[in-house]
Amino acid sequence: MATAEQLKALLRSHSDGDDDLFRSVALQIAAHQASRGHERLAKEIRDLVDKAKRVQQPAGRRAVPIARPSGELAGLVLASYPSTRLGDMVISNSVKARIEEIILQQRQGDLLRSHGLTPKRKLLLVGPPGCGKTMTASVLAAECRLPLLFVQLHSLISKYMGETAAKLHHVFDAMVETRGVYLFDEFDAIGATRSAGNDVGEIRRVLNSFLQFLERDDSESIIVAATNFMDTLDDALFRRFDDVITYELPDGEQIRQLIQNRLTAFDLSGIEWEDVVTAARGLSHAEVARACDDGARAAVLSGARAIHTEDVVRVLGNRDGMKTTRPRKK
Repeated sequence: MATAEQLKALLRSHSDGDDDLFRSVALQIAAHQASRGHERLAKEIRDLVDKAKRVQQPAGRRAVPIARPSGELAGLVLASYPSTRLGDMVISNSVKARIEEIILQQRQGDLLRSHGLTPKRKLLLVGPPGCGKTMTASVLAAECRLPLLFVQLHSLISKYMGETAAKLHHVFDAMVETRGVYLFDEFDAIGATRSAGNDVGEIRRVLNSFLQFLERDDSESIIVAATNFMDTLDDALFRRFDDVITYELPDGEQIRQLIQNRLTAFDLSGIEWEDVVTAARGLSHAEVARACDDGARAAVLSGARAIHTEDVVRVLGNRDGMKTTRPRKK
């Protein structure tokens, strides 16, 4: 039988319309049943999940012409339809409130415009890697029922100024034609300060072009620029954005919530949370989540129904060790 936590997770995912989480928990239940020798039941659950995934159609999703970028946009953007919801994020209350405000304004855009106002839609997200910036773009797309268009900066930036400006122009034209969430990740690649000592003329011109396009843009699309390096950004950028949201590493309560959410299929009653939180200090949200996945895989393979303090501390320690051995950028 499914555990109480698994049943609650299934009900939560169903009520939230979170199909990905619903399937994930169902597959966890199947794995648990398989570990207890109930292979037939496990197979039946997996088959039902596969069937549901094949026939399910996204509710309320409208077709958009950029679903398969072609022509000038081919290679410049990648399109997707995320299903991640705000409730899936483990972030500070202050950041969550800022995101909720943006979502509400987007949903009530017509009301705001009827009063001569416009919803916030040009956002700059800053903070350490793995703390939810890219996930926020996915959440905005899902909550506003819009496609997520990931702008590929490596394809955008050319050694020829005219080519780069033309490519930027195509992207901003797409914002008018197709409403969506346009994500410029690792934005410091083009947003670095124009007075930097190692700056080159080409990057300076790319930034100037971006600033001009951003200021002139009057589409209804949401523009999200995300960077790990706020201090390197040009001062002129900040006044062009409607909001700047700062992300931080998870605190103790967020670490606990992350682990509970990620390991919901297992018995965590024996966890000493103080020890676990101490072991996770300094890790990002993404690193904690990956550590939990490592622990979950080990538990499934060993047939364990419970995960203990030493199991979590060990996988968190492995992730922390990967940080110290990771080659530094020059």
